[in-house]
Amino acid sequence: MHSQQLLYRAGSPAAIATRAIAWVIGSEDYRPAMLRGIPADDFERLLERYFPGAAAVRASLAASGCAPLRDDEFQDVLDLLLEYRSDDGDETMWLASAVAAACLGNNHLWQDLGLANRQELSDLLQSHFASLYAKNTGNMKWKKFFYKQLCERAEVQACRAPSCAVCGDYKACFGPE
Repeated sequence: MHSQQLLYRAGSPAAIATRAIAWVIGSEDYRPAMLRGIPADDFERLLERYFPGAAAVRASLAASGCAPLRDDEFQDVLDLLLEYRSDDGDETMWLASAVAAACLGNNHLWQDLGLANRQELSDLLQSHFASLYAKNTGNMKWKKFFYKQLCERAEVQACRAPSCAVCGDYKACFGPE
């Protein structure tokens, strides 16, 4: 698995951002989407910054990639994250792409980012997307929260109930993971 090879050679393998980025770019499922969100020269800088000792792995990763199947969905989530980014730094831009790519997965977002738990994801979002993090006042699961934000932007009423508090699916959005 590429993610383990990357982490083995990472400058800061214990950092949440490093682990999330390694997991996404090491995944055949998520890397194509992430590559769509990062220009080639930026991707090379990302690899050099986080994984300076992984030249052979970096070469194979940079050569791979294809358009994700849900390209519009990826772009919508990426645009949402970029709108609420806390800064214009490279790490925040790269993490936005990684998080948007991981949203295409079928598990909880923290799992699709290869993180240990939901709190690590919350810490990452609070650090790099503070105003979006602050909007999640009910502590909704992150992937559901992002898509709810997109539905609200499109003025699509996705919930069958007038509020989350009375919805029959409340546990699916706010229950334990």
